[in-house]
Amino acid sequence: MINEPSVDALVRKLGTEEDPISRYELCVLIAKRTRQIIEQMQSTGATELPGKQKEIVAACNEVMSGKIRIVRD
Repeated sequence: MINEPSVDALVRKLGTEEDPISRYELCVLIAKRTRQIIEQMQSTGATELPGKQKEIVAACNEVMSGKIRIVRD
């Protein structure tokens, strides 16, 4: 279970007061980024991320640091 960053903090980071995102959108975004991280690791032959963090935690941290944003069509 991921406690930090919290789901509420991730939702606030990606959305705005006028245009909030749903938890579903957050879930889809994090899942896609997690799969990308896993594919990158497999292509480079890496077995684990620095600090032995899980791929999903790395994806959540990227959202909180502003490296990933949501783009709606």
